Amino acid sequence: MTKYLAGIENPNSIITPILSAVRFPEVLADCHAKYADDIALFQKLIAGSESSAHLLDQIRSSSIPGPNRMSLLKMFRRCVSPVLDTEMTKKISKVSTADLVAAYGATFKPIEKLKEQFAHLPPEHLATLAALVGEYDTRGQSGYELTELFFDWFDEAFKGVLTIEGPRRAGRDVELSTVFTDFVGNYPCDFVIRTVEDKPLVLAVGFARYDATRGGAQSDDRTGGNLYKVAKAKEYSAASGNTFRVIFLADGPGLVHKDTWEEACAIDGEWDGAVRVTTLKLAAERVTHAWLSGVTGAEPSAVGEALSL
Repeated sequence: MTKYLAGIENPNSIITPILSAVRFPEVLADCHAKYADDIALFQKLIAGSESSAHLLDQIRSSSIPGPNRMSLLKMFRRCVSPVLDTEMTKKISKVSTADLVAAYGATFKPIEKLKEQFAHLPPEHLATLAALVGEYDTRGQSGYELTELFFDWFDEAFKGVLTIEGPRRAGRDVELSTVFTDFVGNYPCDFVIRTVEDKPLVLAVGFARYDATRGGAQSDDRTGGNLYKVAKAKEYSAASGNTFRVIFLADGPGLVHKDTWEEACAIDGEWDGAVRVTTLKLAAERVTHAWLSGVTGAEPSAVGEALSL
């Protein structure tokens, strides 16, 4: 079992820094330009609301376009009820406003206080609110860029020999059941690597993640998730006879945090070397044709005809 990562003395040297966030104070101007109209609408809705519950009901109206509604819901969470989950409140057809008010209404700031505060908000407060609403606008962008860079590298390195399929940026994951017709259950992958043939063989499945920062419970969740993916792949392989490689494309400064790095080192080389963890900088050295080809590929009849992307 080859533990390649464990032999790297300076983990920071293999990290690819991907900058997707806007720095302060430039972010203030960007967010204000993006959310000024939504903030103005929020102020208008507050002024015309009989209660904070009524305000929430107006925001969750289907007459308000989805993107604007999301901005307003983020403002409601920031300004009215920090305990209210934005992901839950956006489900206007599945979760009623009455149920939300019944469960969390006691935490709502009174509408009288909101009207007083928002009637004459100074410009610096408007800029601050815009920055808070846009705080997570770039979340996930580094991961999309990492995947796109890896796809670009792979297409160039294995042109005419191997293919890589999956969403380059945002998009639906590839379920393994659409790749192997005899696979049962959920197993979402970020990409699948195949040979270039009339009936291609599946050589590898992969997962991509860029961690700008990582620690604590987040690191624990990642560890357990990756171990489960390897165990599930081994279980299917033992039952079907189809073997394939598992690639964890991991990058970002968060990767070198103690627990996350130790997990990456531990999982690298598992399944008799069929599992490899690689950063973008290590891809040419770790994701090689020789390693990818060293599998007992699925018989063509056992491989799905197409991916459902």
